Amino acid sequence: MTPRQGNLPGQAVIDHEAVDAAAIEAFTGQYGARATALPPLAVVIAAFNEEGAIGPVVEALPHSVLGLDVATIVVSDGSADGTVKEADAAGALVCDVPVNRGQGAALRLGYRLAREGGAQYIVTTDADGQYNPAEIGKLMEPILAGTADFVSGSRTKGSEQTKDPVRKLGVRVFALIISVLTGQRITDPTFGLRAMRAEVTGAVQLQQRQYQATELLIGVITHGYRYSERPATIHKRHVGQSKKGHNAFYGLQVAKVVGGTWRRERRRRKSR
Repeated sequence: MTPRQGNLPGQAVIDHEAVDAAAIEAFTGQYGARATALPPLAVVIAAFNEEGAIGPVVEALPHSVLGLDVATIVVSDGSADGTVKEADAAGALVCDVPVNRGQGAALRLGYRLAREGGAQYIVTTDADGQYNPAEIGKLMEPILAGTADFVSGSRTKGSEQTKDPVRKLGVRVFALIISVLTGQRITDPTFGLRAMRAEVTGAVQLQQRQYQATELLIGVITHGYRYSERPATIHKRHVGQSKKGHNAFYGLQVAKVVGGTWRRERRRRKSR
């Protein structure tokens, strides 16, 4: 991503490379070898004002998955509450970014910290406690078996406790659109619990400041990485409020990401 692009509406122009560089320096300075010699699997979480939720999420994560030791990296995206302190107390490695840039920017930074720290595999989950950490092993199985590079959970194949019919319909509509565009059957393009080889996050171009899930998914498939899904569960949120916005706004933003990413990837393939 080039500097001075992708800041949130209403914000001053942000030099993202400078922000990332400062955050990485502070992160490695604080944690030393814990940050630079990570275990094979890193769980990356983007968090913005998730005090009261992030601690239980971190504490519930397994210390080992299918024989792989696990480290948790929480990227605090300009949080103004007790998110940083709570995540650190729960045992996570916390990268405290003073500027709120969006979940996409926070995850990009988390991926980079994981890769450069030596993690071979990355799992993402959300800071709000809606995903089941016990399902991480199911997502990692095909990757460790060598049959997939990127595995997403799917509420469509699994279950969901949320009761928003509009959001449910949106998931299925975008799944159909992306399936048609990529030629790969997708059932849940925005599920936050995902597992992948760490190298994938460095090879795929990621620019979105907020709604990055579909950008990453389309990029993974168009780059030729092997994609798979596993049944998973999404629970109700019990603490705090969603940062995704109302359904109409959320749907519009996801549509823009899908269209923009697909056009970009088509140009990339043609140039090759």
